[in-house]
Amino acid sequence: MQINITVKGVAVPPGFKELAERKLSKLERLLRNIDKVDITCSRERQWRVVEIMISANGLLVRGEDRATDIQSAVDSLVAKLERRIKKSRSKLLDRYREAPETRPAWEAESEEEGEDTAEPSLVRSKHFPVKPMAPEEASAQMELLGHDFYVFMNAETEQVNVLYRRKDGNYGLIEPEF
Repeated sequence: MQINITVKGVAVPPGFKELAERKLSKLERLLRNIDKVDITCSRERQWRVVEIMISANGLLVRGEDRATDIQSAVDSLVAKLERRIKKSRSKLLDRYREAPETRPAWEAESEEEGEDTAEPSLVRSKHFPVKPMAPEEASAQMELLGHDFYVFMNAETEQVNVLYRRKDGNYGLIEPEF
């Protein structure tokens, strides 16, 4: 497991990498073959913000948490990621029990949000490979990333769709008409 740590305007305690490796070893039980882990530590007013992006066999899992010190932010973030992975895993297992012939093809990139300004402008453009998948697989990947929307190619219609989380907690699907 390769761990990359990026620090932005905050001091990390000595031995932080060893602490992160020890905490992330819990997730290695749930996600086999973790290729790369990117940890970003930053400061936001009085908070220390920690973001973790895990790449394992083409699957991306992302989480962010903030606390008054970095160590407690890492502790709560790893616990949050562990719960999210277990929840997604149980959903997948239930789905496979119902329809064993469908297997997910997971591939995604996370999107970052820009800061609100007086006049909004395009601050980032992102490119990522798209693999066909069912809307159910897209919802599972969206849950793992912790985002409110997910762009994917629908395997049934072979068109780009957007899956989003509604305010009532359900999902919505945007299908373009040409």
